[in-house]
Amino acid sequence: MRKYLLPKNGNFYKANLHSHSFLSDGNLTPEEMKNLYKSHGYSVLAYTDHDIFLPHHDLTDENFLALSGFEAEFNEHNLRKMGGTPCKTCHLCFIAKSPDIINQPCFNPNDAYISRSKENVSKVQYDKTKPFFQREHTPESINEMIKTAREEGFFVTYNHPVWSFETREDYINFDGMNAMEIYNTESFLLGYPEYNPNIYDEMLRSGKKIFAVAADDNHNKYPEGHPLFASCGGFVMIKADELKYEKITDALFNGYFYASNGPEIYDLYIEDEKIHIKCSDCTKITKNTALRNTIIVCAEAGESINEAVFDISPEDVYVRLSIFDKDGKFAHTNAYFLL
Repeated sequence: MRKYLLPKNGNFYKANLHSHSFLSDGNLTPEEMKNLYKSHGYSVLAYTDHDIFLPHHDLTDENFLALSGFEAEFNEHNLRKMGGTPCKTCHLCFIAKSPDIINQPCFNPNDAYISRSKENVSKVQYDKTKPFFQREHTPESINEMIKTAREEGFFVTYNHPVWSFETREDYINFDGMNAMEIYNTESFLLGYPEYNPNIYDEMLRSGKKIFAVAADDNHNKYPEGHPLFASCGGFVMIKADELKYEKITDALFNGYFYASNGPEIYDLYIEDEKIHIKCSDCTKITKNTALRNTIIVCAEAGESINEAVFDISPEDVYVRLSIFDKDGKFAHTNAYFLL
């Protein structure tokens, strides 16, 4: 019996799930960001300005969906210390499951300190019956916010761990996030090795059943064509019935997407203890599991391949596939647990 890992029916919608506008520390207005991403074939953009949950439903039209979100930072007290031990921070994006969600979870106006976030924090709606949340760079504080936000209907991603100076001793203790950034365009272009399939596997092997996203984290500080232009780089392709808010977020919560910075995946399913993938032209396709048994299918020199089939077994614990094209660009499936 065939089990589709990306739904058989529906359409793929190109999305960036991490972005910053002029309302916090970006250079473009929300509308300018919409126009930029639409011009590059995107249908979905999550607005995740720092510490301010400000929906932009007025920007949604029949060909574009504005998802509501924000990014939160948990900083060590010595974040701005120069030299010595690196100062750690944990950044999380929160994307609302429903357009009807209007309150920012775990709110504290003092957290909105980055650039123009402070000027716009008065526009944020929140539950005034609850005390202001006190963020600390501890697993307890981080996990409490993740848990609360999940309960209030938010999709949570863990962002750019390398830029954040976080290590295994930190992120292995964070629980409940839906996904992590396997690639962050802006951090990568700025020189941080923020391409993290190894960290994704590390989390999976520790038992965390999370998805992988590629995102821009764009601030649009450089124009298109500049080497540091960080928009329209990393993305997710979401498979959903239609371009409606809750159709898209339902697909996110169910993992009906893959992460990429170029190549495309057309079909992905399991049948008769084998996993099948069909994709755009690539030079190699890899299978990774919880064990030391990576398998690679490669094209002949100068040729390309468009599909592969791999045996799978419950002993693998999980399986995830990756494709790479001639330019070194990638697409990664989510991990699928087999037990």
